[in-house]
Amino acid sequence: MEGVSFALIALIGVALLFDFLNGLHDAANSISTIVSTRVLRPQYAVAWAAFFNFIAFFFFGLHVASTVGSGIVDQHIVDDRLIFAALSGAIIWNIVTWLVGIPSSSSHALIGGLVGAGVAKAGTDSIVWAGLSKTVAAIVISPMTGFFLAAFLVLLVTWICARRSPFAVDKTFRGLQFVSASLNSLGHGGNDAQKTMGVISVLLFAHGMSGPTFTVPFWVVLCCQAAMALGTLFGGWRIVHTMGSKITRITPVHGFCAETGAALTLFTATSLGVPVSTTHTIAGAIVGIGAVRRTSAVRWSVAQNIVVAWVLTLPAAGTTAALVYWLAGVFG
Repeated sequence: MEGVSFALIALIGVALLFDFLNGLHDAANSISTIVSTRVLRPQYAVAWAAFFNFIAFFFFGLHVASTVGSGIVDQHIVDDRLIFAALSGAIIWNIVTWLVGIPSSSSHALIGGLVGAGVAKAGTDSIVWAGLSKTVAAIVISPMTGFFLAAFLVLLVTWICARRSPFAVDKTFRGLQFVSASLNSLGHGGNDAQKTMGVISVLLFAHGMSGPTFTVPFWVVLCCQAAMALGTLFGGWRIVHTMGSKITRITPVHGFCAETGAALTLFTATSLGVPVSTTHTIAGAIVGIGAVRRTSAVRWSVAQNIVVAWVLTLPAAGTTAALVYWLAGVFG
């Protein structure tokens, strides 16, 4: 195609690599509860989650992609060097946290990378504060929403099933976990894959290949959904262990409530175009189901380590991206 440079193709490849790593890193968001309750074996759980990750584009609009592509940094300052630096900052942080098994946010790593690279190029005037503000607010709101929804669902289910035997309840919710895990995987694919769509689309816009306004081509949608699904298929086992067993003990009832609470949060955020963290959301929901039983049921030291990683993600990815942007200028 005329106008397609090697640099553009390479950067699209890097963006899809980030999307793949996002699926790999965040596989725990979709499968940790259904694996820890032994409803599905790990190899079947990742295949189940990957399928629903891929088909998510059938169910959601592209509002999150628009926010990431044009609502974080000014789309008119975007160039190859900025996108390379943003993706590098996000990928490096994702790899570091994946290696140590900390469920940090791939989403906010990407947002931090975009902000860091944007500031390195054009200062704070490059930031679209309205879009960034709602994204930062979601760092607090999404896990709290997941927490309270999951806690409410646990209380509701406990009341509804008060006269049923534990065996009957367990059997029922083992089946229902297939539904809740599917919804959670749809929410994950619907929100997270769109972030890479936004990056690739604004890159195409910068190269003058998408017309005078920001749009998301359908081939970009398919490629991003496929890359995320493939990453999920490989699974992030270190983080699955942290999310599925280190925070609190999970039964099928609790798994259903956590997944459903997280899914409802993700569906709402995606419809509003807010790029939330699926990691934050499901972790908040898991803490919620543990806290309902009793506060001692939650391993708060593990939760505290996760929160520290959340707080560090934006500045760490942003600083790394700014450094990569500077290095690319020196050696480019």
